[in-house]
Amino acid sequence: MYQFSGKIKTFSLALIILGLVATGWSFYSGLGKTEEDAKAAILAEQNAGHHGGHGDTKHVVEGHDTAQKGDHANEGHDTKKEEGHVVEGGHGKEGSHHNAGHSEEEQIAHKLHQMHNRPWASLYVALLFFLGISLLVLAFYAAQRVAQSGWSIVLFRVMEAITANLVPTSIVMLILIILTALHANHLFDWMSPGKMNPEDANFDAIVYGKRLWLNTPGWLVRGIFYLVVWNAYRWFIRRNSIKEDEGDIKIFKKNYNASVIFLVLFMLTESMATWDWIMGLDPHWFSTLFGWYVLATLLVSAITVIAFVTIYLRSKGYLPRVNDSHIHDLAKFMFGFSVFWTYLWFAQFMLIWYANIPEEGTYFAMRFNEYKTLFFAMLAMNFVFPILLLLNSDFKSRPWFVFIGGIVILIGHYVDLFIMIMPGTVGASWSFGIPELGALLFFAGVFIYTVFSAFAKADPVAKGNPFLKESEHFHYYNIEHHSGGDNHH
Repeated sequence: MYQFSGKIKTFSLALIILGLVATGWSFYSGLGKTEEDAKAAILAEQNAGHHGGHGDTKHVVEGHDTAQKGDHANEGHDTKKEEGHVVEGGHGKEGSHHNAGHSEEEQIAHKLHQMHNRPWASLYVALLFFLGISLLVLAFYAAQRVAQSGWSIVLFRVMEAITANLVPTSIVMLILIILTALHANHLFDWMSPGKMNPEDANFDAIVYGKRLWLNTPGWLVRGIFYLVVWNAYRWFIRRNSIKEDEGDIKIFKKNYNASVIFLVLFMLTESMATWDWIMGLDPHWFSTLFGWYVLATLLVSAITVIAFVTIYLRSKGYLPRVNDSHIHDLAKFMFGFSVFWTYLWFAQFMLIWYANIPEEGTYFAMRFNEYKTLFFAMLAMNFVFPILLLLNSDFKSRPWFVFIGGIVILIGHYVDLFIMIMPGTVGASWSFGIPELGALLFFAGVFIYTVFSAFAKADPVAKGNPFLKESEHFHYYNIEHHSGGDNHH
């Protein structure tokens, strides 16, 4: 039986405290920004833009959330034509006229909102990353039950322990969405006063057209529903998984049926949650692939985390029934879903780029102009590195190699989520510093404490599962039958 060691507990608590201090400081510093700070930031961006030779493009793209408003409709302009010029470059009369519609006071207020958003957005990125990983581990676990897969049974307690992190992250998420609905922050521009009022100067015709979905009461109720569904299944399956150890096949069947129902609900709620919590940050933009895309980025991260926890516990002797073949299969999933993520990324990007529809193209134009380094680094880490590191079959069974590849994958998909969230919340006012690091440390500490505490509360082996023997004797053919680096089939 695993004992939650004092060293891990102390380490996790230290991370939590450091994270809280850093996050507290970031809120104190960020929310204390004044109009003078906003003016200085705007001036610095304009100077940097002129030196780079693309000042107009940078300014127009950064202000996309205010530049695409219903002002065009009120002024009698053709929105698509004006936005089309912005996406394709933003230079010339169109770009100048586009900016001219906003006073200096409006630009300062917008920049100040972005600066105030940074601590919220940094916390939000880390929260969604750890919440998403916990949720996707739960979905992967449910899929293993539904498929009645034999190889993964010895990993069930690891997956169940990781899903325990769903509880604290859901609590933080619940608090955050309630505060957001009460206008404690400006993360979601469509919630700003006047957006839905045709008589208001802040009226946004595009957001108004989506009012049946983009309304605060509906958004809040849906968010609570998602969290309740996910946590209800997690509570039920964890309790019944432990009961399953008694050998009652009826409980095994109940767990199977519950997992089938959950997977149906998960596919619906996961997509809807990504629309509400991520795509809603850019309310003018939409992509029919987006729910799948976010699922892919979180699924790769989730399987990587399963591999990490498994490798660690196995190295300490707490998972003696896990062999190299189990690690090999986890690495195969990491590799396979990295390719799947690349396919979805390319499909989304290629179709939007080829169609060149302004309200779609602006999404990538802004990220390419303001987040270019992260944009290309993310592609390299999420596709090139997994291909190079995990393509070879022998490397997949070497824990230290899987660990190296996994570190790159986790960083790459955190950056991917960062690029999804930051442009719509802070625009060009981004960097990676104390707010981002503090949020990561806090949620990492919570994750470590919760996961290893949960693992210590149950038998490391799901003894009552009828497929346990198959899992214990699972061997990947190429690992067991190779010599001199050659695989025999």
